[in-house]
Amino acid sequence: MTLAPETTDLRIQLQLEEGWFTVCELDRLLPGRGVAALLPDGRQVALFRDRGGRLYGIDNRDPFCGAAVLSRGLTGTHRGRPFVASPLLKQRFDLASGQCLDDESVRVATYGVRAA
Repeated sequence: MTLAPETTDLRIQLQLEEGWFTVCELDRLLPGRGVAALLPDGRQVALFRDRGGRLYGIDNRDPFCGAAVLSRGLTGTHRGRPFVASPLLKQRFDLASGQCLDDESVRVATYGVRAA
């Protein structure tokens, strides 16, 4: 018998320089919606789970306005690339690479994410 991820004790972990950091339980991430998490050094990360179950972590700070809001952005895909659109100025950021899809000179940090 296979259990759905939502019925297990899986936790979301981010890969930091010091190793893996446990952030929250997997069931806190609803597909298509983001959550913000505070890292030990005071930075914020925006976590996402897509409808296929893939996990993503990017810097929560919008580089265009400086506000920590990317976790509240709208998610979608563009040419097969998953993205989040900033809720303020609407620039789209690739969830896998952090690259801004609307301005190639801008990128946000990405994090390795796993469920363990």
